[in-house]
Amino acid sequence: MTSLTGLPTAELLDRASQHRDALFGKRVTYSPKVFIPLTKLCRDRCGYCTFAESPRTATAPYLSLDEVLAIARQGAAAGCHEALFTLGEAPELRYPAAAEWLAAHGHASTVSYLAEASALVLAETGLLPHANAGAIGRDDLAALRTSCASQGMMVESLRPDLAAHRGAPDKEPARRLATLDLAGRLAIPFTTGILVGIGETEADRVEALEAIAAAHLEHGHVQEVIVQNFLPKPGTAMRDAAPCPHEDHIRAIALARLVLPDDVHLQAPPNLSAPEELAGLLAAGIDDWGGVSPVTADHVNPERPWPSLETLGAATEAAGHELAPRLTIYPEHAAEPERWLDQAVRFPVLDRADAELLARDDPGALWPERHRDAANVGTGAEVVQVGRRSTTWFSGAGVDPVTLVPARGGAVTGRVREVLDGVRLGQDPGAEELEALFAARGREVGAVAEVADEVRRRVVGDEVTYVVNRNINYTNVCTYKCTFCGFSKGPLSLNLRGKPYLLTLDDVADRSEEAAALGATEVCLQGGIHPSFDGNFYVDVTRAVHERVPEIHIHGFTALEVLEGSRRLEEPLESYLLRLKDAGLRSLPGTAAEILDDEVRAVLCPDKVTTEEWLEVHRVAHSVGLRSNVTMMFGSVEHPRHWVRHLLRTRALQRETGGFTEFVGLPFVHMAAPIYLKRGARRGPTWRETVLVHAVARIAYADDIDHVQASWVKLGPVGAGQLLAAGVDDLGGTLMDENISRAAGASHGQGLTSDDLAAIAREAGRPLRQRTTLYGEVAVPA
Repeated sequence: MTSLTGLPTAELLDRASQHRDALFGKRVTYSPKVFIPLTKLCRDRCGYCTFAESPRTATAPYLSLDEVLAIARQGAAAGCHEALFTLGEAPELRYPAAAEWLAAHGHASTVSYLAEASALVLAETGLLPHANAGAIGRDDLAALRTSCASQGMMVESLRPDLAAHRGAPDKEPARRLATLDLAGRLAIPFTTGILVGIGETEADRVEALEAIAAAHLEHGHVQEVIVQNFLPKPGTAMRDAAPCPHEDHIRAIALARLVLPDDVHLQAPPNLSAPEELAGLLAAGIDDWGGVSPVTADHVNPERPWPSLETLGAATEAAGHELAPRLTIYPEHAAEPERWLDQAVRFPVLDRADAELLARDDPGALWPERHRDAANVGTGAEVVQVGRRSTTWFSGAGVDPVTLVPARGGAVTGRVREVLDGVRLGQDPGAEELEALFAARGREVGAVAEVADEVRRRVVGDEVTYVVNRNINYTNVCTYKCTFCGFSKGPLSLNLRGKPYLLTLDDVADRSEEAAALGATEVCLQGGIHPSFDGNFYVDVTRAVHERVPEIHIHGFTALEVLEGSRRLEEPLESYLLRLKDAGLRSLPGTAAEILDDEVRAVLCPDKVTTEEWLEVHRVAHSVGLRSNVTMMFGSVEHPRHWVRHLLRTRALQRETGGFTEFVGLPFVHMAAPIYLKRGARRGPTWRETVLVHAVARIAYADDIDHVQASWVKLGPVGAGQLLAAGVDDLGGTLMDENISRAAGASHGQGLTSDDLAAIAREAGRPLRQRTTLYGEVAVPA
């Protein structure tokens, strides 16, 4: 690497920053954490350390479990995701007081106690433990793996003669490399790094980086490397040593970016540099700021307070980047949980992850959800949560989202800017472009929403529309086993909420007549796939409604219901749809789509219609003169690439048939969904993702599908109103008796009035108009 070390600093930094941008774009991450100093006793005597204490100066050898939990709970309440355990190395081998304390608490070693403490924090708070236990062996690493999402140990330097490490047997280079290798063999997502300015040369730094790179190339486990600058501290052996020069530090960062494999992330601690030096760290090639705590000090460097997130965000944005929170395990490793995570840690990681497997970014506390036995509450959610309540926004929950749009301004650069400029020029965004938009963070989210709203204004103007309708769910009995559904009842249901029911034809007709009398122009008919249906039920119920209320628009039957009906009768799909149309059916809802990608459907609805079957039902429906819409349920197990496939597949069908009236985003409501209760899904989308799904859908469909609808029953009135600045032009229906979202745990009610919807539009400064199902004018009674 002499060719790199010989480069002038400006050229070295330019190469590193360009390489960083090519790898990670404009995103810079950080981990919101709480710092838990389990013990400050240590058998090592490093020449720069003020963290380590002796039993004489320590209040107690170790934090008690109650003290550990108190710190962790404070972090969870503040919205942290990581519990960083830091500790001295093997103090029980040096101090009898440490060994005695451990024995009295049932432990033979510090690492054994650490394993108990981290498991407790994981179970009680949901924070993901990261253990910095030092140069430990295979058994200790394996023990911590059962409760820690990641572990770490600084290599620091491989130079054996450093004065800084005299009296520190655990800093012997061979021991550090052995731990690094063992972590890889045990498939532990690992953090390591170098300490710059403790007497080593630039060649020594490169040697250490190359050793880290070699370990990662063999095992794939090094998720991040820290390049930390030395600062002298009073009271240490190195108190009179010179601090690491800023140029040495940024050169080491740049070298790390160019020496390390491309899938290794690079960080520098922001509290160890002056605020005016943060831009230089970004220019040198970092893509991560490391852990930042809103609650606890950096106990290793207590004299250096963390920058506030506002300060860190401002510095990041000023350098043309966008800040995003992450988990202690990076997405590359979280994407392969069977390989990199113990079974006990997999769901806690998923529970705090967004669709990109970074950290959920809605503010507020995020506690593990616990449920007691459900009580019968009719069609509502029976699963009742107990214990601490989260205060973050979730789809269907009674918490208003933060304001992300209208855009807060500021220059946006990079790939998102390029794609948006192309959209403004009339370019047709493809898969790569749409994925880039879904990755938007910070100011980029507002920029995407702004362009989506420009498209909306061009396509449909400023009018906000809605339909007065009633949902009639004629049965909750279903032979299918969709893992996300909290509504259907069946012998294998995880939660039998309420009593199974089946409305009669007269019941459905009566409710339709009542709806018409209340001003409804539409009834939406959907239900479970009852085992007694022979296929003619759908024709009969359509006819019953049409004969009773001939003027009402019948919007009914998912692709699953239609296909199942035709199959049970062994009738061609076209013939069956024509019979439904003759009986009075006028349009189909786009539900049962979930995500139109069979990779996802195999998890969510393995026995349901396939992607191609859903598309074919709507293709044939359009061919016989029936309109329909596109829905997408998002935020459970899928990732942004699946959203893109869904949008492009439906856009292609629209360009073929022209039969879709609108896109409806349906954020997953997790609370009572069986797949969530069985620890197999996320907690629905974040608010940022919800904004982006609606905005990117508007951009993707543009002139192909005119309307984008917000589902107020899942978003709440405040959320739906905010989306009116992100490409949405329709608020859906008044609904009257919405049951399906409520059964999954949604708490936004079962119906809104026209006045309620008018208030949402008025708050957004937009006019409201009642529409028909197909967006026509509603006839005014004579």
